[in-house]
Amino acid sequence: MKKTLTFVDKVPKVENFFLSLSLLSRNFPAMASMEIDSEKTHERKQSDYTCLQDERFEIQKEMYRGQQYSQIYFARLHLMRTLLYSLAPSWKPHLPVCKVLGLEEGKECIIVGTLFKHMKLKPCVLDEYSKERSVTPLVKPRNFMHPDDSLILEDESGRVKLGGSALSPAVYVTGVVVALHGKETSAGEFVVEDVLEAGLPPQLERPLDHLKEDKYVLLVSGLSIGSNSSNPLLFQLLVDHITGHVSDDEELGLAAQIVHVVIAGNSVEFPRKLLTGQNMASKDQSTLYEPIKELDIMLNQIAAGVSVDIMPGLNDPANFALPQQPLNRCLFPGSAPYNTFRSCTNPHSFDVDNIRFLGTSGQNIDDLDKYSEAESKLDFVERTLRWRHLAPTAPNTLGCYPFTDRDPFLIETCPHVYFVGNQDKYDSRLVKGSEGQLVRLICIPKFCETGVAVAVNLKNLECHTRSFNIQL
Repeated sequence: MKKTLTFVDKVPKVENFFLSLSLLSRNFPAMASMEIDSEKTHERKQSDYTCLQDERFEIQKEMYRGQQYSQIYFARLHLMRTLLYSLAPSWKPHLPVCKVLGLEEGKECIIVGTLFKHMKLKPCVLDEYSKERSVTPLVKPRNFMHPDDSLILEDESGRVKLGGSALSPAVYVTGVVVALHGKETSAGEFVVEDVLEAGLPPQLERPLDHLKEDKYVLLVSGLSIGSNSSNPLLFQLLVDHITGHVSDDEELGLAAQIVHVVIAGNSVEFPRKLLTGQNMASKDQSTLYEPIKELDIMLNQIAAGVSVDIMPGLNDPANFALPQQPLNRCLFPGSAPYNTFRSCTNPHSFDVDNIRFLGTSGQNIDDLDKYSEAESKLDFVERTLRWRHLAPTAPNTLGCYPFTDRDPFLIETCPHVYFVGNQDKYDSRLVKGSEGQLVRLICIPKFCETGVAVAVNLKNLECHTRSFNIQL
């Protein structure tokens, strides 16, 4: 005898009563029942969500008056130097701290400043307008590293070329603030003997009550709806898993443990042939809006059952420079009425049950991959955490807003989970700090290409992949 299995979601508030009736009728037909051989009710677990940290990434009262980028570098150096000065006595207590202008030949000391990386292969915008052009087209390399690259340290007083083997040009990039132990040579070069980085920032203590039950935050990126490789059936499998519209009892139990969903950038992809900069016909306008429409339908179904954050990415209809501002809510007429739907900034920081998450849509790590070297993308992610800066290459090679009195990309509080979206493959690592900090680093793969989402357990910070495949 067949019995009924139901999956119960807390119905979110909808701002319009008549719209709520239509949305419920459209999105909850499967909540009625599914016939299988056992009787059990799965109720979605609840969690507390706060998103106060995103205020520093929002551009509200800022006003562009033609300012250049020197001010954001000064703000970065001032804040990081204060921190490194406080760490120097315990690092090298017997050495004095000097400015670049105060260096003396042969005298060991500590200097603090911003690194500048001189790169032979670094692209220059002026090359596009050069009168002497090569007959053969220039091939853009994936990485601009060269054996002759060198590092320079500068502060307000001056700059000095760095030497020695303690500081590798392959690891560091322009914009990183460090403290260096060494001495100046007769040639005017500062030979580095040791390096002090800021290290992991202080971390909020994890609450002990998380040891009771499993709750998951699901991380997805690179949906690329509208691209040639996108598959609507793959997206629907993801939506059905999140909302519990599946017949397998074990999968229903997993779905009930998802308390929050994050979509980390590159959700849509527009046909390049339509983006000509010219006025478009009404037919082309409709074609251009189609990926957004499909994304809204997908978000509509997810927001009906669980809270969801969507971050802008490189390919999304948002500003190019970091921090990217939230996607306009008018793009999502079906999802925006839900109080469980949130359009967020990139970078994005939030708390779920007092577990702090910090993440980007991947531009910061992709840029580091162009101008430095590492064995894996997670090495780049860990470096930004130890440098206490989300985007050290901004504004040098990564576009960002010219802030005048602050640098919003400084990491002041250590997250428990640090994720980066739109990477080629999934990877994860648990990093421990010198003061007991524990951080889960995650590279989220492109869902459109891999069909992989990442689930993070709030109880113990463990994570695993959930794969969705379509075999015809």
